[in-house]
Parts: sequence; C-alpha cells; structure tokens
Amino acid sequence: MARLIAIEGIDGAGKGTQASRLKQSLAGHGLRSAVLQFPRYGATSFGAAIGDFLNGRFGTLAEVHPQLAAVLYAGDRFESRGLLLELLEQNDVVVLDRFVGSNLAHQASRLTGPARQTLIDWIERIEFGVFQLPRPDLTVLIDMSSQMSRELVARKGQRDYTEREADLQESDLPYLERVRRCYLTLAADRDDWRTVHGLDADGRLRSIDDVASEILSHALSLPGLVAGTP
Repeated sequence: MARLIAIEGIDGAGKGTQASRLKQSLAGHGLRSAVLQFPRYGATSFGAAIGDFLNGRFGTLAEVHPQLAAVLYAGDRFESRGLLLELLEQNDVVVLDRFVGSNLAHQASRLTGPARQTLIDWIERIEFGVFQLPRPDLTVLIDMSSQMSRELVARKGQRDYTEREADLQESDLPYLERVRRCYLTLAADRDDWRTVHGLDADGRLRSIDDVASEILSHALSLPGLVAGTP
C-alpha cells in the first residue's frame, strides 16, 4: 500500500525544497514517489479563490472568519482528491507540500480557548470525514522561526498567485508566530507527526542536506516501506 507523507511548516520553512529532495532520496532506495503541492492555485476553482483571499480581495485576515477560510483550503483538496488517489495507486510514496495540517495550524491559530479545538475538530471532520481525504501516514513539521521565515520569503521570486512580495499571511509576523506555535502544539499532540528543526542551536539555518537527511530518516522508519523492514 502506498504511503502518504505530508511536509508542513510556516511560509519560507523550505517545504517545497524538502518535498522535492525527499522524492529524489526515495528514488535512491528504489521507491517510486510523486510530489503534490497545496494550494493548487491555478488548477482548481477553490485554489483560485485562495489566491484571491491571500491577495486581500475578501478583506483582511481579521475580516475573514477562519472557519470560512478553512472551507477554501479544504475545497481545494476535495477538488484534487481524484488526482491524489491516482498518484497513490501509481507510486510507493506520495509526498505532500502542505496538507490538512496546514489548514489546522493557520485557521486555529486565529482562535483561542475551546473555540480553537472546536475548529480543529471541525476541519478534520470536513476534510477526512465529509471529503474522504486519505490521512497521512507521516507528517513532518519543519520548524522555522517567524523572523527567519520573513527573511526567506523575501528571497522568493514572484509567485503565480500574487504580485506582492508577501501575501496577506506572509506579511503578518505576529500571525506567522501564532501559526508556528499552533503547529508545534499539533505536532506534540499527535503520534504520527515528527518535528525537524530548520535552525541549529545558534539560530542559524541548517543546510538543506542536513534537514533532508533527517526527514528521510523519518520517512524510512515507516513500517514496511523498505523491503526487509517490519
């Protein structure tokens, strides 16, 4: 049975780079794999709406209730469900650059107290229950400081969904820090999540190779993924 591995983290954490590196590394172990990135801005109707949301067309972050924003991201994955299932049939591993965990962290970070957990439960019920999306076998969180995230986002080239240097979420440093902390809480509460630090003990960026090696180790630890392992 194919395995589903999600790479998560705040903006600029290196998810896309590490998803591609993991695909390459898995090939070296004789495993067929594919990468699917979310949101799929130009490929789905909901993805296009997410681009509008991040460009501020629907208002500021504070003006759009997180439950409504969550529907956009969940809808993007629902539209992509057929493609995802097809990739799972064709490969040994499908690597996801963002998945449901991203929706949980970004939307729940905007609420506090019991309302936060209520929203988390609702999003999981919609995505995994109503929309019948497959659950990841492993979710790897690349933890990155919000300040470093801002610096790394500034180095990115222009994205196809926005003409801005930073979108609605990327430009809000306190928001990114809340999302980061929400991610860390999610990872601590879930047995199928692993946290990989993007910075070393001195606050410097770890090398791409170093982070990739740690992520690969977590992936290869999945039972039965590599021939001869239990």
